[in-house]
Amino acid sequence: MTDRYAVVGNPVAHSKSPAIHAEFARQTGQDMAYTRLLAPLDRFAQTVEAFRASGGKGVNVTLPFKGEAFHLATERTGRALSARAVNTLRFDDQRVLGDNTDGAGLVRDIRENLSLPLEGRRVLLVGAGGAASGVIQALLDTGIATLVLANRTVERARDLAQRFGGAVEPCGLDALGDAGFDVIVNATSASLSGEVPPLPPGVFASGSLAYDMMYGKGETPFLAAARAAGAARLADGLGMLVEQAAASFEVWRGVRPQTAPVLAMLRGTE
Repeated sequence: MTDRYAVVGNPVAHSKSPAIHAEFARQTGQDMAYTRLLAPLDRFAQTVEAFRASGGKGVNVTLPFKGEAFHLATERTGRALSARAVNTLRFDDQRVLGDNTDGAGLVRDIRENLSLPLEGRRVLLVGAGGAASGVIQALLDTGIATLVLANRTVERARDLAQRFGGAVEPCGLDALGDAGFDVIVNATSASLSGEVPPLPPGVFASGSLAYDMMYGKGETPFLAAARAAGAARLADGLGMLVEQAAASFEVWRGVRPQTAPVLAMLRGTE
């Protein structure tokens, strides 16, 4: 009997996850089907429970439900506890395992797909919302030299940074000055509305990578601004999407698929 999985969100029609997981299943010989589930904003838990009751084996969770998924889980991985958000649920009898693969996806995309070691790097993470929260611990675990968390509202950056002891340096966007960084990650949703976080040009050190967690056809506004400011390398979040999906697939199926051919397939259809 074919095992069933889904991505749950609102909106969700745009999600590339069904195509990604269909290719993963074909590649690894897994008998599974994957679909989209649109959850009403006030009925996330009910939507997930109905899918589970119908025989569903697990779900990916996208905006705006990752916080609710954290509370729905009966058991959480260390990655989920660090992020205080869940993007992967696995149903095991009465247990609902919650995991967060976003940080692992970001780090693997930078290290493997972009061939950039992170050890000893100076990293700037822009934004202090759920996207940033989901990747901080994974970045710290790579052995980076510095992680600065910058946000328009410095109090929000401080609140998030406090969860990681003294390992994260919070500041306001207006306090960055000319401090240069090797990797600048945009964890805000500004690109979705055509906006760009107001970063001083000096943050882009010589040879720096500008990385936008958002993705779409062509350069995002953040990447276009980074190019103009002198960033040496640009990357959007499509690789992160594929890598976090592969980590979720492994949580569900116990096998890790190859991501390079799937990423190449998606790039070819943009």
